[in-house]
Order: sequence, then C-alpha cells, then structure tokens
Amino acid sequence: MDHPIAAVARLAGTTSRTLRHYGDIGLLDATRIGANGYRYYDSAALVRLQRILLLRSLGLPLPVIRDVIDDGRSDSPASALRAHLDHLRGEQQRLDLQISAVLTTVEALERGDEPMPERMFSGFDHTRYEREVVDRWGQDAYGQGNSWWRGKSDDERAEFQRDVADLTARWIAAASRGASPDSEEAQRLAERHIAWLSDVPGVPREQDGSLSEEYLRGLGDMYVADPRFAAHYGGKGGAELVRAALGEWLVQRD
Repeated sequence: MDHPIAAVARLAGTTSRTLRHYGDIGLLDATRIGANGYRYYDSAALVRLQRILLLRSLGLPLPVIRDVIDDGRSDSPASALRAHLDHLRGEQQRLDLQISAVLTTVEALERGDEPMPERMFSGFDHTRYEREVVDRWGQDAYGQGNSWWRGKSDDERAEFQRDVADLTARWIAAASRGASPDSEEAQRLAERHIAWLSDVPGVPREQDGSLSEEYLRGLGDMYVADPRFAAHYGGKGGAELVRAALGEWLVQRD
C-alpha cells in the first residue's frame, strides 16, 4: 500500500517540504509519483524514513545519514532496526534515571524540603560512567576528563557529541553487516575511535604518549560486559566488534 506524502508527513511528525528535500538529496526516494504529481511511499520507504529519523535524533547531518544507511543496503531492514532498538533501549534506561531524579527534586521542592544531592544527578551524561572510570583508571583520570568536558562551550560539546554519534552509527552499521574486525572498514573505525579517545585528557598512556594497550583492551571488555555500553553500539554483537577491532588494531600497531 502506498501512502501520499501529506499522510506520511503527518504520521512522521514532519513536513511534506522536508520529505521532498530528502528525495532531492537522494536520502529518501518516493516509491512513485502519481499522475497528480504527488509523491507516494510504500512500506519499505517508511522503514527507511524511520531509520532516517532515528539517526537524525542522534544529531547526525543528512549526508552522513545517507552514507550510513546506504553502506548497509545489504542488511535486512529488521536487522538494521534491531541495532537501533538496542541503542534506544539504552537511552531509555538513561532517560528513566533522569526522569526519576528530576521528579524526586520536584517533589522535595513542593514539600518545602531540600533536595538530596546524591539523588539529583542520576542518569546525567557527564557522570554517567564515573564509577567505572574511577574503579578501573583512578580518580585522577575521571577528574581530568570531567574538567575537560565542563570546560567546553555549548557549541564545542554539541560538535563533540555529533562526532561521537556519527562514529557510533558507523560501528552499528558495520556490525549489522557482519564486518570482520580486521576488515578495512572496521580498522578505519578503530583508528578513528582511538583518535577520539586520545583527545580526552587523563586516559592512561604508554611512555611514548600513545594510549595504553591495557586501557584499550580493558575498555573493549567493558563495552561487551556492561549492557549500558553494549547498547551504545547496537547490542552485545556491536560491542564485540568494537572490542575485536581495537584488539586487531593493537596487533597491527605492534
């Protein structure tokens, strides 16, 4: 069944103009053009639109979204969406923590009580993995990274988050295609991943200034073992690809 552009725009919470723009840039082609000039979309197009909107919510620019989706054209739609679903579930857990924290603060204020600091910030990004970082690499590593993040401007934080979202989406896409850890694609992502980590102060390093091998291997293990981290990469399979690709990068470096 084909759906007219106006109906699709209404259902997706967007506009016909936006959908036409998606078509003009090769991101979302209409299934057919009616005799009246209207664009119509079938179920496959709607599934693609859903993926576009999911990736857009991560802050990715449209050209990157097109590349990510088109790179995985051989994937089944269900497999690709399942990877997105795992990521959304991880985000849902984080948002549930934030909602609970804010609700606790609101209820305390309405009662005239003082909010409890230890319950106010659960689920907020900048302290999301403090315990894991401190336990593995020490308070100093967390403190330097946290100070570095807080010292960024809003624009710098937004740019950093877009870069991370792009990297994450590409890991998810590679995992959904069954990419090998030693493939050119996975190794490019591993190199980019390591470059991203290298920009963060406080991370453990070797004497020559490169990232510590123990740190990288431990980080890969944490990605796989902790469901919160695994969800970030589309589930355990995606996290296993990241870990294996980082390990392969270390082997090739040696």
